[in-house]
Parts: sequence; structure tokens; C-alpha cells
Amino acid sequence: MLISRRHLSIMPFSSVLAAGGTRMSIQLSCGSIGVKADQRQAIDYAARYGFEAVEADSGFLASLERRQLQELLGEMKARNVIWGSSGLPVDFRRDGETFRQGVADLARRAAALRAAGVTRVGTWINPSSDTLTFSENMKLHAERLRLVASVLADQDCRLGLEYVGPKTSWSARRYPFVHTMKETKELIAAIGKPNVGILLDSWHWFTAQETVDDLKTLTNNDIVCIDLNDAPAGIPVLEQKDSARALPCETGVIDMKAFLGTLKALGCDAPARCEPFSARLRALPAEQALQETAAAMKKAFGLAG
Repeated sequence: MLISRRHLSIMPFSSVLAAGGTRMSIQLSCGSIGVKADQRQAIDYAARYGFEAVEADSGFLASLERRQLQELLGEMKARNVIWGSSGLPVDFRRDGETFRQGVADLARRAAALRAAGVTRVGTWINPSSDTLTFSENMKLHAERLRLVASVLADQDCRLGLEYVGPKTSWSARRYPFVHTMKETKELIAAIGKPNVGILLDSWHWFTAQETVDDLKTLTNNDIVCIDLNDAPAGIPVLEQKDSARALPCETGVIDMKAFLGTLKALGCDAPARCEPFSARLRALPAEQALQETAAAMKKAFGLAG
């Protein structure tokens, strides 16, 4: 059932979600839309603009005393805001020492996420390398992410891996690496941990030239997090650049109805954030950027049927 533009402008997300019958939650991630906000401000924005969920800052949560955390959770409950996903605070793409330092601090942050009730963590995979062949890079990623996944598993947290689909990205260096859903599944198999899945991005699904049939190879358990966006019009798919996207449903280039409708049919219950990488959106005042993001996400979920 389609929901009219007039109703989308006044219905809270909970009503839109119920009308669509989907279990996915709509998450506010301020950084992805160019809005500056700390954790408390982000929660306030989520409540004020009707987002169901908010991105969790593991560093902030780890700084709270038990009493402070309970007060924060009580405030969120009163304002009908739940946790979405959190970003992975470990840089596994650089040198070994940087990685070791990140892992050393991960247990503390993961424990804070668990205490707050956050169960999903997401990160992205660099799709190319100047120094490592595909097989060498696969081995390195599997070893490092296996350790990361083990630390997260100790705190009942899942890890979502996002592949980067544009040809302009995976061909930018000497050796291409994981940049499709199928290759991401291969990486997940090499990691060999049951708490690892996919951070599924509509942009990367589109630029990898994947289809609804590819989505249907997934189960709800495979999808840890979701990113939504659209692609600029008039640019061939192989020439699309990762840094220039649009709000969901802004151009209609990406078939949001097919994407979200298929995920709904899979029984997907992952949080979905908006990640448009839009210079226009980032230049707007915070209030306007939040309003436009909210409207775009409502419209996209209204198409899910």
C-alpha cells in the first residue's frame, strides 16, 4: 500500500513502519548527513524529527557511570528512541600497531555497547590496494576481522561488513579487492565467525550492478545494518563516484521500492540509516538537513509496500 505525500509529512516513523508492515527501524546518524551532534544531541534530534533509532557512540557510552547510563536509557525510553548500530572503533586497514591499539580498546567499548543494549556494529571494506593482491588482502582481512569479531561476540555484538561497489573505487589502485556481495560472503566465510554479516548499502548494491535476485540470496540473519541513498541522475553506473550520492528517492535512479520491498519480504529487522554523501545536504542548516532526511526516509519506507 502506498502512503500519500500528505500523510508521510505528518506520520511518525512508527506509523509508517506499521503501515508498511516492515520490522526495520529508521536510524538517525548525524555524521552521515553532515549534522554535528554529540550523543545526547543526536538522541534529542531523533526524538524531535521522528527517527525510531539513533547511532550509538561507543566512546561516549564507555565514559558513563552506571547511574548515568540508566538515566540516559530512561530518557530514550520516554522519548521512544531506541539504539541502532554503532561504528567499529578499530582501524584494521592500516599498520599492525594501529590495529593492535584499536583492538586493545575494543573490549572496553564493546562492553559499554552491551551494557547499553547495542548489538550491531558496522564498518566498510577498502575495495582496492596498491600493495596487496586479492588473496593477500583476503588473508589479512580475515585474520584481523576474525579477532575483531571474537571480541564483539564476547559482548553479544554482531559485525556488519560493507562492500564498496563503484568501479571508480575498486579500480583506483593496482589490486582490486572485495567490492561485491558475493565477494563479501567469501570474506565472511574466511573469517568464520557466526556474528559476522553484511552492512547492506543500496548505493553499493546498485553500483555493483546487483539485482533483486542477489538480495534474495540473503537471510535476515545475514543483514546486520542498512544504508540508504540514491544516485545522481545522468551518470552511467560505471562512472558513478562514491563521494557523490543523493537522498533516498531524490532522483529515482536506485529502485528503492525493489530494494526495501525485498528486504521486507526477507523479514529484515536491521536498522537503516541515511548515507547520502551529499554536498548540498551538508551545506544546509542542521534543522533543514534533518527535516529533508526524515522526509526522504519516510518516503523510501512508504514505497516498501
